[in-house]
Amino acid sequence: MSEKDGLAQRFEENRRRLRAVAYRMLGSLSEADDAVQEAWLRLSGADPDGIENLSGWLTTVVARVSLNMLRARNVRREEPLGPHLPDPIVDRADGVDPEHEAMLADAVGLALLVVLETLSPPERLAFVLHDMFGVPFEQIAPLVDRSPQAARQLASRARRRVRAQPTASDIDVGAQWAVVDAFLAAARDGDFDALLATLDPDVVLRADGGTALAAASADIRGAREVAGQAVMWSRVDLTMRPALVNGAAGMVATRGGAVFTIAAIVVRDGRIVEMDFLADPDRLSRLDLTMLDYPGR
Repeated sequence: MSEKDGLAQRFEENRRRLRAVAYRMLGSLSEADDAVQEAWLRLSGADPDGIENLSGWLTTVVARVSLNMLRARNVRREEPLGPHLPDPIVDRADGVDPEHEAMLADAVGLALLVVLETLSPPERLAFVLHDMFGVPFEQIAPLVDRSPQAARQLASRARRRVRAQPTASDIDVGAQWAVVDAFLAAARDGDFDALLATLDPDVVLRADGGTALAAASADIRGAREVAGQAVMWSRVDLTMRPALVNGAAGMVATRGGAVFTIAAIVVRDGRIVEMDFLADPDRLSRLDLTMLDYPGR
């Protein structure tokens, strides 16, 4: 095996972890792949003899590239038309693809990524690297041009923000499905009281239609308001399919054979507390949804 082949093999051994770092940093699957590819390009041009810890070196490179991408995104982003949701990771209802396991470790649900979107780029980097991947603050500090103590404070502020907004679903996925099924049945029947019984009083519904479907974007709060939306959409000719969305019970809705929306749902204490719908047709078209090619649950 040539030296270059050996280096490529060692890089591949780190790819899943690097992609997981970039996804938590960026909330975008395509941008995460771009960040990982950039790390490979930099490694190809580096002197491997000067790299003592390849895994640590690659993690640092991916984090720095992701940080720069976040900063550039914030500079060019115009006033949003509505909620912007991260890219979901979609799996069959009967289990998570092994390729996605590293991406979803530590219960990285879509709701958590929504909270991470509210952090500043340096806060997000410090939190992701330290709290999720155990990178010491001494290694994080140079990436954000701060002292280790200041980097620690960045992570602490981010941690408080994350803890202030619980994002995890109930552990029992079967129990999650039971609540989601009850919600769908009540919506189909137009049973408003049954719908309210599945919803937390302070439930939040976010929908991201992007620029192509801006009218579908929404940020709705409260059980009665969300139930009203469910009854309205139940009249649209949609086919609902169960799916695991970022490892939790969710739905993929199709219309005329095309994916119309992907729903990530947070169920806590037996009620739905958050629903996030990605309906942007441009972004949906770029997602890998081959998992849809299977018989229904």
